[in-house]
Amino acid sequence: MENRDKIIVNSLLCASIEGTEAKLVEVEGSLTKGLPNFSVVGLASSDIQEAKERAKNALQASGHELPPLKITINLSPSDIKKSGTHFDLSIAILVALGEMQIEHKKLFVFGELGLDGRVKSSSLIFPLILSLKEQGFIKRAIVPKDAIKSLKFIQGVEFFGVENLNEAIEILQAKELPKVEIPKTNYSAKELKIAGKNYYYLENYEEDFADILGQETAVRAALISAAGMHNLLLNGNPGSGKSMIAKRIRYILPPLSQEEILAIARHQFLDNQEPNFAPLRPFRSPHHTATSAAIFGGGSHSAKIGEVALASNGVLFFDELPHFASKTLEALREPMQDGVVNIARVNSKISYSADFLFIGAMNPCPCGNLLSKSKECRCTDLEIKRYKNRLSDPFLDRIELFVTMQEVDFNKANIAASKELHQKVITAFKAQKMRGQAKLNGQLHEREIEQYCILTPEAKEVLEQAIVRFGLSYRSIANIKKVSRTIADLAGSEEIGKKELLEALSFRRRES
Repeated sequence: MENRDKIIVNSLLCASIEGTEAKLVEVEGSLTKGLPNFSVVGLASSDIQEAKERAKNALQASGHELPPLKITINLSPSDIKKSGTHFDLSIAILVALGEMQIEHKKLFVFGELGLDGRVKSSSLIFPLILSLKEQGFIKRAIVPKDAIKSLKFIQGVEFFGVENLNEAIEILQAKELPKVEIPKTNYSAKELKIAGKNYYYLENYEEDFADILGQETAVRAALISAAGMHNLLLNGNPGSGKSMIAKRIRYILPPLSQEEILAIARHQFLDNQEPNFAPLRPFRSPHHTATSAAIFGGGSHSAKIGEVALASNGVLFFDELPHFASKTLEALREPMQDGVVNIARVNSKISYSADFLFIGAMNPCPCGNLLSKSKECRCTDLEIKRYKNRLSDPFLDRIELFVTMQEVDFNKANIAASKELHQKVITAFKAQKMRGQAKLNGQLHEREIEQYCILTPEAKEVLEQAIVRFGLSYRSIANIKKVSRTIADLAGSEEIGKKELLEALSFRRRES
């Protein structure tokens, strides 16, 4: 009677993704006497339910007979929705081993199975393991061999690469784990060491500021924007070079830490892209017809990543800014200020990192010719007012640099090449990091502004006069201090003087 009721239970560790965060999952296998059946329980999605068929074929192809028992796979905890084909390998192993002893139960197991028993990678494995590492859960993992080329960038975790189901079973049954050769991580980039921490950057300028003729003020604003990650709005006639400048800023942005490179790669994997782990910040430019869900992420059942999160640590560029839906622009205020986007659904509430540099471009009027010296504006005063009123004051308050573009003059020379501008950005970056700043100037909060944005007595007097004269809000004052701090860093000055403050004031928003 006891033998008839005997329950065989084994378990392995895996994880499921919720937004960008991994949730620990214990995969339990129970084999009991009864009518042959194979079931998966624990809020498993359809792709996990399909794992039963993949596991059956993979087991047979690998020389393992499916036992004539009642097989139950439980994904614990049972109140969390699980999804992903990476559960295939752990499910098949638990069925294959049955009552045999698993020697290394603290090993995480990830992998999708082919019908012939091959272990394949999936786009979720990298973000899962990175999140588990950040939470301190994972030390060792069995993974598909072809995933090692990406996973090697996650330091502090031992990876056992396997090509098929039997190799994974051998590792779990071995008395001692095989020795793992830790592959070298090479970012193929320039390396910068500041206060014991490494930062990386490329000197590859596919789109160069050398192509920009004239536009001294706009190029200067682009340099300040890049050096401190300050939000920028370019206003000018069609063809004046707004988009050209926006696209070139990406290549002169500050160096990236290893954590930032991995965070960018995580978002790329979640968007089904193949990262190259190059220290080049992302550039995202959604069309003004894009839906709110496409920009911020969303979905009816589970939240998917959107353009705002994909632009994190890089540039989010909105061309033809006033043509974006007002609902979209107002929703953008929170991530522009806090660097986070929150998505609430019935089944989940998720937060994504969204620490991006926002760049907007717009025409001065609907026809675009208001500032032109050679073309006549066809818009009425009412049409111009309506066009400008599409951008609310609270939204514009979160932009630090405002530039009115000049008309193109082909007789003017270029101001500077990207390499020269990039070196200035790196100089300012060093100054910010040497002060002990965790964030760049444009991302500083109130207390940090008071700590790092020190004004000389003369500069304080100028700022007080500007507050009275222009009726500056608290946010506008903070923006001016942050911009002037970056200008001082570019000049190699420890304090913010009158000259730096006056230049910052010249880039403030003017009431129209």
